[in-house]
Amino acid sequence: MARFEDEDLTDAEFRECDLTGARLVGVVMQDAVIDGLVTNLVVNGVEVTSYVEAELDRRHPVRTLMRSDDPADLREAGRQLRAGWAATVARLRGMDGGMEHQGVGGEWSAVETLRHLVFVHDSWFRRCCLGSTQPFTAIGLATDFVPDQEEQGLDPAAAPDLDEVLVVREEQAAELEQWLAVVTAEELSAPAPVPDGPGWPPYAAGKTVLQCLHVVLNEEWAHHGFCVRDLDLLQGSPLTG
Repeated sequence: MARFEDEDLTDAEFRECDLTGARLVGVVMQDAVIDGLVTNLVVNGVEVTSYVEAELDRRHPVRTLMRSDDPADLREAGRQLRAGWAATVARLRGMDGGMEHQGVGGEWSAVETLRHLVFVHDSWFRRCCLGSTQPFTAIGLATDFVPDQEEQGLDPAAAPDLDEVLVVREEQAAELEQWLAVVTAEELSAPAPVPDGPGWPPYAAGKTVLQCLHVVLNEEWAHHGFCVRDLDLLQGSPLTG
């Protein structure tokens, strides 16, 4: 167990770290930012996760639709998520040239974020919800911990521009929309038809189609929020809620 005592961690950054069970006792934490999978967080004796989740739902009502098991709710969630990205893409087109390739604080640029969602669609929707065995789209962008990326079809040298990525995104969005238009509650509750053999994600076996779809929708929502946050910073605008 790592132990830090009387350490100055001012402006420290923890990225892709597992802090499960961490205890911070007698600390000074001002102007701190926590962004990630946070559950059962107790601050000064108060479990605050439920408050945070309720506030996020209030600010972003689409989240309740995303968690639903009702196909009609999921269709509406998909529509709202697509509309949100359309507005952000329009914003990108109105920004100074090249800003779509600029990241903030080590985060992905807007184009890289969109490329990651191409990968999410291929892996969590096509592979897990549809049972596809086709290679992933070459311009998709996976996180570093995903193994065997080239073997799965990804091109590490890919450097597409915004328009190239948007062509793929439109095709994928139409595919998801058409599927959601006809999928039934029974089909959603069925085991995910994940193909046998290696491939990302390796831990999808045993999940339902609905659980895999929830990952897709949550990734769309979360990464859109990250993108908007960083575009605000790039343009010097106040952070949106």
